Amino acid sequence: MLFAGRVMVRSFLHKKSGLLQNLCTLKTLPYEQVMTHSQYDYVKSFEIPDPCLPNCWPVVRIDGKNFHKFSTAHNFEKPNDDRALKLMTAAATSVMGLLNDIVLAYGQSDEYSFVFKKKTKAYNRRASKLSSVVVSQFSTSYVYHWKKYFPELELQYPPAFDSRLVLYPCDKNLRDYLSWRQVDCHINNMYNYCFWKLVQSGLTHMESQERLKGTLSGDKNELLFSQFGINYNNLPQLHRKGTVIIRDKSENGDCAHGKSGKDKVTVVALNTDIIGKQFWEERPHLLAG
Repeated sequence: MLFAGRVMVRSFLHKKSGLLQNLCTLKTLPYEQVMTHSQYDYVKSFEIPDPCLPNCWPVVRIDGKNFHKFSTAHNFEKPNDDRALKLMTAAATSVMGLLNDIVLAYGQSDEYSFVFKKKTKAYNRRASKLSSVVVSQFSTSYVYHWKKYFPELELQYPPAFDSRLVLYPCDKNLRDYLSWRQVDCHINNMYNYCFWKLVQSGLTHMESQERLKGTLSGDKNELLFSQFGINYNNLPQLHRKGTVIIRDKSENGDCAHGKSGKDKVTVVALNTDIIGKQFWEERPHLLAG
């Protein structure tokens, strides 16, 4: 009986020797290779490819989420807090330092737009990747640099930013987009200066809103000058124009980031007009793609 049992065991092992060899082989395969051929591979089919169209300018714009509440909680100065504006620029500069294919960034208030090269191949031009990397780097950099600009003020809660990516098919469309954002900067800044000067003079928020309802640019200029002695054109360029960050070898702006070496490229922040032709004619490399 014992002999018969041994024969049966040997017979079984002989028949299953192929299985044992396969198992031994499986153990020597890299973990990644084993998992690649798992029964769960099919879930990858749910991922939707989202490459940006070729020969278009990818622009990622980030915006602060509910920054009115955030600025109130952190006692930002009104109508503009230079510390907060410079912190935004520091965060944007960090994004440009991470992603060399960004040729230009423009920001004002609680937003920044990042222009990628027309022919960029970063992250295989995947819109979701470009957008998510920009906003995550910006958000973490904002928190990271907070103490530099607000050394005596604790961050009360984490700020949040959203992002979207839009493609602009030609240089004119791109320039028109950036012009739109700078015009928005001017409109908002003029209104905010008037509104907060009225509030600081004793009016309530609602009374100040009523006072400004229906007023045009000329009316606001007159109000600032006649009532508060402020010439709008003499206000800081940072407030009126916003900030444009570019890579250049010879610019007279705030040096934000530098590369040492034979071909030194400096990232600078400028507060200048980007609507007219002069800015672009002096820097043709920006639209070279």
